[in-house]
Amino acid sequence: MGGRPSSPLDKQQQQHLKGQVDTLLRNFLPCYRGQLAASVLRQISRELGPQEPARCQLLHSKKLPRVREHRGPLAQLRGHPPQWQPSFCVLRGDGRLEWFSHREEYENGDRPLGSTTLTGYTVLTSQREYLCLLDALCPDSSRDHTQEEPDPLLEMPVSFPLFLQHPFRQHLCFSAATGEAQRAWRLALQGGIRLRGTVLQRSQAPAARAFLDAIRLYRQQHGQFSNDDVTLGSDAEVLTSVLMRELLPALRAQTLPGLRGAGRARAWAWTKLLDAVHAAVLAGASAGLRAFQPEKDELLAALEKTIRPDVDQMLRLRARVASRLKAEVQGPLESCLRGKVDAQLPRITQMLLSTVEAELAAVRTLLTQGMDRLFRLLRGSSSSTQLRKEVYSFGEMPWDPELMQICYREAKRSQGQLGQLAALFGFFGTQSLVFGAQDLAQQLMADAVTTFLQLADQCLTTTLDCDQTTQQLEKVRGRMLKKFQSDSSSARRRFIHSWLLCIFLPFVLGQLESSCKAKLLKFEGDVLAVGSPALTIEGIYEDVVRAFLLQRINRELKKALGARNMSCILDDCSEEPWDQAETGLYRASPSSYWFPTLVGKIVVMGVLSSLPTMQGTVFRAGAAW
Repeated sequence: MGGRPSSPLDKQQQQHLKGQVDTLLRNFLPCYRGQLAASVLRQISRELGPQEPARCQLLHSKKLPRVREHRGPLAQLRGHPPQWQPSFCVLRGDGRLEWFSHREEYENGDRPLGSTTLTGYTVLTSQREYLCLLDALCPDSSRDHTQEEPDPLLEMPVSFPLFLQHPFRQHLCFSAATGEAQRAWRLALQGGIRLRGTVLQRSQAPAARAFLDAIRLYRQQHGQFSNDDVTLGSDAEVLTSVLMRELLPALRAQTLPGLRGAGRARAWAWTKLLDAVHAAVLAGASAGLRAFQPEKDELLAALEKTIRPDVDQMLRLRARVASRLKAEVQGPLESCLRGKVDAQLPRITQMLLSTVEAELAAVRTLLTQGMDRLFRLLRGSSSSTQLRKEVYSFGEMPWDPELMQICYREAKRSQGQLGQLAALFGFFGTQSLVFGAQDLAQQLMADAVTTFLQLADQCLTTTLDCDQTTQQLEKVRGRMLKKFQSDSSSARRRFIHSWLLCIFLPFVLGQLESSCKAKLLKFEGDVLAVGSPALTIEGIYEDVVRAFLLQRINRELKKALGARNMSCILDDCSEEPWDQAETGLYRASPSSYWFPTLVGKIVVMGVLSSLPTMQGTVFRAGAAW
């Protein structure tokens, strides 16, 4: 689209951005070091505490995280000046989008014309909606466009568009040939966006939790107690988003007046400039974190050696200081909770509960339907090819974007209303919340499918006839659904609990900043005497505030979920911060050696009565699947 930035980033601008990245890292890394130390203390205290039995009953699928690779022809707006040109696009399993001039280039292994990770993008399928977004990007973009230079997007209305919009990167414009292709690409792209966005949230590594906590603390130190979607992406992408938000006002004021073009062409030029700035910042953040990695490894090893011998003393001191600090802050804290949290907590809890319950009910329905299809084929006179295909399709259900959309849309159904309520508390991270709910549905679906297939493999033998096979599989279905019910109930509670904390804890800390922070000074000497970065007065203070808030959350969960499950709630959501589990659905994965064998067994049993001479052939084919 005609206009381009008045000039690319020159050396002076690049040096300025490098200085900004260096400043960010210099201010952020102390927060990160402190949270790494706290994570080591937390981990050691859990190891030394009572060991609870594993709560999850379903087996874990080792196939996550990934998206199903999607590829096909699309028209793309590219070139100088931009024009609609044919492209062959490929969405990789890691959520990276590539585009080629022709299919042959992809098949020959040539380098793509371009590629991008999908972190932070939004997919739009309405040309009118996208043009309105462009109009809003620049101050004068909403004026009359009749006198503007020719605009490919306006000259050629697009029937089945796919616009990839990003707040800090150049937009990508594609067009599909049919509505069916547009829908398939939209679902595939949305899956890739979610996969790239929740990489840190899915991780169970203590360093990932430490990084996210450090980002929150860094922003709070700069007066930002609101919670939003800035933590979507990898560690370098998150740091880049933090800095881009800080740079954006000055960048807009200094650069927009010098951009050539007008209206939408000017807005398009603005996205190109933002993309150049984003690329420079991302490169600097990535290099800075890579340079910090050896120090981080040494720091974690040193912390393990210094904290473990003194952990009992540190925890006793922490408990004493927390008790005294609790008496100091209880008054204003209770007043804040009564006056500002209690009124909305039930509504937000109920909305989260209804959202997750609807989503998990959809997962259960899909599981039941998948097993029913398999049983119908077993009872009928199905061919070995049909049976093999159905077993494979059942195993692939969690990664079928069209099928899983039935579950995913339940997570999005109340996003708008929930966002309005949560915004009262400075929470603007509803996209992260929706992604978390969709990840939960996919993980439970994958675990349930894995469990059914492995239990079936354990109980089936080739000596069973078709009726006996069906009876055994019915028993397996019942066992798996009981395990699914148990795990989904626990996961539902943990999900609601963790997101209520995300919504309310930063808000409460912000409300108490002026009245309670000054009271911490009198306790600082006791904590500093320990001489360990793992224990800070700010960390203890936050633990105290969290414990008060957890009491409110647990009480509300008791009302919403029923007293019969409250013991499980308290197990999952302990008020002691050292016991707050990141346990959940993510565990070490068992081997999947049994899957091809199961395919062979079911295929053999389904055709045994009608095709006895094929038993060996079909079994070997199934084993090679």
